[in-house]
Amino acid sequence: MNDAYCPECQRPTEVVFDHSAGDTVCLECGLVLEAHSIDETSEWRTFANESGDNDPVRVGGPTNPLLADAGLSTVISKPNGSSGEFLTSSLGRWQHLGANPERNLIQAFRTISTMSDRLGLVATIKDRANEIYKKVEDQKPLRGRNLDGILAACLYIACRQEDKPRTVKEICSVANGATKKEIGRAKEYIVKQLEIEMGQSMEIGTIHAGDFLRRFCSNLGMTNQAVKAAQEIVQKSEDLDIRRSPISVAAAIIYMITQLSDDKKLLKDISLATGVAEGTIRNSYKDLYPYASRIIPSWYAKQEDLRNLCSP
Repeated sequence: MNDAYCPECQRPTEVVFDHSAGDTVCLECGLVLEAHSIDETSEWRTFANESGDNDPVRVGGPTNPLLADAGLSTVISKPNGSSGEFLTSSLGRWQHLGANPERNLIQAFRTISTMSDRLGLVATIKDRANEIYKKVEDQKPLRGRNLDGILAACLYIACRQEDKPRTVKEICSVANGATKKEIGRAKEYIVKQLEIEMGQSMEIGTIHAGDFLRRFCSNLGMTNQAVKAAQEIVQKSEDLDIRRSPISVAAAIIYMITQLSDDKKLLKDISLATGVAEGTIRNSYKDLYPYASRIIPSWYAKQEDLRNLCSP
């Protein structure tokens, strides 16, 4: 914890750093003061015997406990001169043929890392996805299965287990052509295999509308006041009997809030930012509309302002 000036509270307040997401959050109002912080500390280490000597030595890449050799390897370089060229080239060829038995696993980890970077996910989610894939691959060979779908499903499950869920459409956008149906089938297969291994049911986490709301609002460029009001509506809507998916509920709440804002958003823009079809947003909004006076905070909109809401 530390102190920082919060523009929402208009005064210095206590803030907390969320290491899993890289966010600096105000404890008073919950405003994210800084998102996706980058660790800029030195990647050099000093191994000199004398403390006064400045001997920075690069420590190399991190080890990977999921690999048999921990990700460490030796490379035989080409000689500068002609002497020993035949022997060195032969050793290099033999190394290339037999020294990397886990190249398929390494390639899978690279693909997961690429997808994670495209979605802006933290390292803990990437590591969890790698662990899930390693367990499935060790238990049963994946020959004949859609590898892109398997890797995307591993990332989807990891996001849910780390309480940072992503929609299937978001995963599809970085999944190298894997479709929603393929990812869904792969997810069911992975859960089934891991349940057999553990001998018990596997918990992949429950998603809520609030898990997606702030990210959707950020994509639309909504104001802090509108985001706070939407978050209050999400909390109140959990007590209602709204039988819609959390993603659809989040999109409908954003649609409701933007109608009461000076910066109104078009339905097609909300659909694009949330990945929910316009017809689905309308149907979810239709279910929420009768409870508008109960769930919309009074500090954001008065009763007479609710007349600006369009009828479903």
